[in-house]
Amino acid sequence: MLDKLRMADARYDEINNKLSDPTVISDNELYRSLMREYKSLTPLIETYRLYQKAQHDFEDAESALDEAGADEELREMAQEEYSVNKEKMEKLTEELKILLLPKDPDDDRNVIVEIRGGAGGEEAALFANSLFRMYTMYAQSQGWRIELISSNPTELGGYKEVSFSIEGEGAYAKMKYESGVHRVQRVPETESQGRIHTSTITVAVLPEVEEVDVDINPADLTIQTYRSSGAGGQHINKTESAIRIIHNPTGVVVECQEERSQFKNKEKAMKMLYSKLYEAKLTARDSAIAEERRIQVGTGDRSERIRTYNYPQSRVTDHRIGLTLYKLDNIMDGDCDEIFEALRIADQTAKLLKQKDA
Repeated sequence: MLDKLRMADARYDEINNKLSDPTVISDNELYRSLMREYKSLTPLIETYRLYQKAQHDFEDAESALDEAGADEELREMAQEEYSVNKEKMEKLTEELKILLLPKDPDDDRNVIVEIRGGAGGEEAALFANSLFRMYTMYAQSQGWRIELISSNPTELGGYKEVSFSIEGEGAYAKMKYESGVHRVQRVPETESQGRIHTSTITVAVLPEVEEVDVDINPADLTIQTYRSSGAGGQHINKTESAIRIIHNPTGVVVECQEERSQFKNKEKAMKMLYSKLYEAKLTARDSAIAEERRIQVGTGDRSERIRTYNYPQSRVTDHRIGLTLYKLDNIMDGDCDEIFEALRIADQTAKLLKQKDA
């Protein structure tokens, strides 16, 4: 571990020097690349340097203990320094182990989120809207930017499906654990008998990727235009500005109808297509790599039931890590940090255990 840290420290200093080089500054692409690497190394190096200081102070205290002799006061002071810095070193060692874990290369990417109503008809569509609102409020609390890609609203204000992008630092790192089946238990607004119904919706979180990550042959695409429409006659476009793109080799279909400009709808639809094909490419990789990518706290499969939202009990349960919180209203208002952080820690813990067993 120490060898890796020394190498990372040397690289950090090397990048720092390069970033003040006029030749590098004038090369936008190189400068951005080095800045990304510098930024990703910063938490590791800052922690390593705290460890080095604690180690230095620990060794000083150890020497002072040896030299204290019969001086009780000096021995007591040295013992306290010794204990404090020993504890610091142990704590920082654990932090460094986590920081040295292989990083998901997609963590810094923006994301595309798809929410689709599952079992439960109109109630599932209403819950899809509730989750869309939850993610929107969470994204706003993080200072992220949200853009609607495509939606299929229902008469009662729900969504049969809704797709949107989230742009912001660390968006995929926090949102990637949301893929799967979300279950809701509540009394529907449409239910006069007051019985609790169970409905489900499916969430897919895709990293937004660049054209260089996936090769698409334009000849493999079927591009269709149609008129966009909304529930109850909302935003009905008189021109065929909505776009549907079919990737013929895989059968993947993407749509966008939120913009009035056909060009902008096509641009958004292509972004979604790149992300879907990138996800398929990763899933098809060697099973060991796929296992590493697919969150350790769950399979990452869209058919896996990951969370239940129980309204009568104000309870949210994440089934992958056995976490239950009784603050459903807060969570539905975008207060998701406790869940997301627990999932991140569970993921890291599983990876550390895997590393020890290897």
